[in-house]
Amino acid sequence: MARRGAAGGAGDRKQRADRRTDRKAARGSERPEGNVTEPVDGGLAELVPDRERRRAWTLTIDGAPQSHVDLDDPTYLSFEYQRRIGHIIDLAAPPGQPLHVVHLGGGAFTLARYIAATRPRSTQQIVEVDAALVQLVRRELPLDPQARIRVRATDARAGLGKIQDGWADLVIADVFSGARTPAHLTSTEFLAEVRRVLKPGGTYAANLADGPPLAHLRGQIATAATVFPELALAADPTVFRGRRFGNAVLLASDVAPKAAELTRRVATDPHPGRVEHGRALADFTGGAAAVHDADARPSPAPPPSAFD
Repeated sequence: MARRGAAGGAGDRKQRADRRTDRKAARGSERPEGNVTEPVDGGLAELVPDRERRRAWTLTIDGAPQSHVDLDDPTYLSFEYQRRIGHIIDLAAPPGQPLHVVHLGGGAFTLARYIAATRPRSTQQIVEVDAALVQLVRRELPLDPQARIRVRATDARAGLGKIQDGWADLVIADVFSGARTPAHLTSTEFLAEVRRVLKPGGTYAANLADGPPLAHLRGQIATAATVFPELALAADPTVFRGRRFGNAVLLASDVAPKAAELTRRVATDPHPGRVEHGRALADFTGGAAAVHDADARPSPAPPPSAFD
């Protein structure tokens, strides 16, 4: 049975120690020369400096891009899928209104930094299974010590189970292991836990990756449709047409999304995308079956050319 509420005791003491580490790093850190490379639980992590932004970095693990973060401008979202999730964040509530947010998957904490900058006083929980990666990011890319962000190094689904019912305005899933979403985060049972944690009217946003013939993506839409009555999907048109491997961002809620505004924002991105919802999204799903724990599989591995 899932535990409710937040952990205390030793966990709180560790959280305070981590914040002290962030404060020390923020005061004294200068950008190191060249790349920062370090083994983490999930593989070989590398922080690659952005040549065009003084304190910006791309995080890769085993060569697969995971996150981009600009410490001087946390509102800057470089990756297409992160920009699309950024639009969902912007539309989740009136501008500036604080939110309760759960991030499943941490990366370089890019979206948590974005929310802290655009919605001050938000309370956020990051659940990231890779403890070594968390320590690397805290050390090299320190969080604002004033931001109300808690980081837990545990499995995404286990961490979700410790959050109380109806706590979150927004749950963001961006979890990859070896460039694949783990199977236990693709099922109806997992999404039922997401919905339990969300407030009425709350929003779930997930980064999904797939390529032709898009069987995984269609199955994930069908799975979400068994738990949430309202869905929308944002992606590059070539991904929708099954012409290349890429990311798609799923929005799910129990209230209708602001589809017209989301469509406008996605269409005017530097790399314009498309949004499907309603009947068009149901047609795109094409009768795919929902996924359950008993038959769940990881998302497909990207082709070698995906990150060229």
